[in-house]
Amino acid sequence: MTTIDQLAMYRESPLWTHPAEPETAPLVRPRERQGAWRPGFGVFLFVFLIFSVLGWWTWERDPAFGFLGGVATVVWTLPVTGTILGLSGGLLAMARIRRDRGLPPTAALVHDPLVVVVPTIGRHDTYPALARVVSSFCRYLPAYFPNLRVDVVIEEGCEAREQIVRMAAGNRWIRVVTVPRDYRTPNGTRFKARANHYVNELRGAEGEARSDVWVLHMDDDTGVGPDTAEAVARFINAQWLAGENARHLAQGVLSYPREHAVNPLLWLADAVRPGCDISMFAATTGRGMPRAGLHGELLLVRASVEAAIGWDFGPQSIVEDAEFALRFCDRYPRRSDWFPGRSYGASPATVADFIRQRERWAWGLFMLSAKRTIPLRRRLLLLHNVVIWASGPVQHLGLIILVGALLGDTDTSPASAVVLPIWALNMAYSVWLYWEGMKINALASGRLRRLWWELPCLLFLIPVFSLLEAVAVFRGLVRFLRNGESTFTVIAKPM
Repeated sequence: MTTIDQLAMYRESPLWTHPAEPETAPLVRPRERQGAWRPGFGVFLFVFLIFSVLGWWTWERDPAFGFLGGVATVVWTLPVTGTILGLSGGLLAMARIRRDRGLPPTAALVHDPLVVVVPTIGRHDTYPALARVVSSFCRYLPAYFPNLRVDVVIEEGCEAREQIVRMAAGNRWIRVVTVPRDYRTPNGTRFKARANHYVNELRGAEGEARSDVWVLHMDDDTGVGPDTAEAVARFINAQWLAGENARHLAQGVLSYPREHAVNPLLWLADAVRPGCDISMFAATTGRGMPRAGLHGELLLVRASVEAAIGWDFGPQSIVEDAEFALRFCDRYPRRSDWFPGRSYGASPATVADFIRQRERWAWGLFMLSAKRTIPLRRRLLLLHNVVIWASGPVQHLGLIILVGALLGDTDTSPASAVVLPIWALNMAYSVWLYWEGMKINALASGRLRRLWWELPCLLFLIPVFSLLEAVAVFRGLVRFLRNGESTFTVIAKPM
């Protein structure tokens, strides 16, 4: 039985929930925002100056070069390429935000259809977050998108199916799509990519795989606000005026409001994610080539492009968003963009969940970086980033000092003083990522002002956060080297 036959069979079955009759869209103020934000570089310059002076002072006191200094010279210099690329992305993000602030106070209605795709594992512990985010779609998106549909994608027999169907009942915009148990892709893809591919093929069967249909991919714990809707509307409308330079894919910024966080320290640790969105991802996706990958949420793509690429990447694919990005680069070079809209997600609730989340990402990225079916030129930046991430354990200051103490060599002076400004640049960039990311998260929260203890805690705990990331990456590397069966860990999402 072909995939299209399977879709036709299930379309009218009880597994399918059709949208109900229309209801009145809620009114929202187009310029209702959480908090205005824009990247700044004052903190970066300050930290760079401090570490430059400190590095030169220690070098002047003891320029002796030993084994530990050689190790430090290599591992603390490695990230410089990513640092320069990330800073260029920060400049791009700042310019885009400044440009958008000069536009009229509201965006025009979008007449192109918008389909929001929300795959969910459908567990009871993930349902509260799903209900929150679906409510945000129905509250804010209709103000700009009269042709809106929200496809909530679940597995047949998932434990929270009845709750999800009740949530959708009587709502004009929500449709529940159930992926049948016996559905198989040609390449045997599993997990979230399988669900994405099912809905992708469904749109093709329904005649929606067109260039004027836009698909907004969202996670089941990541909602939108009025600023998100406005930014997406601006981007789509701009493509009508772009002519041959029109873009086919775009991504915005992930933010994490305080009120969605169970653990305040992990909320601080997740500041790095919006920091990366306004730096590395802005630099790559914003310049047309998402070589650094993509997120699975706030990902906007033409339905025709998604139909051409698909999500059928094979049974080992667990970072389908990053693989989609690389395949997009190969088929549609210079056709992606970045926009200054935010989504609103939730940080992991426990340290164990934080590590499991990052472990899966690392494991999947290691597998993807070694995938020879993707041209090497498309994997080079990803390979670089994975190597830097994998070297996190040996980059950690505490580990370097511990090894030096065990070897009786505590001198970390570099081979040359030329390296000192590079070290200061990398260190300042690392602090800047967390600082700017926390600023975005704070401004996305109900309480816009940062609490008095948050900034000192953030600066003090950056080494701890980097150590947690390093542990997760190491675990992912071990799983990659063991070449075991792929698994897709979905952490609890109570908020």
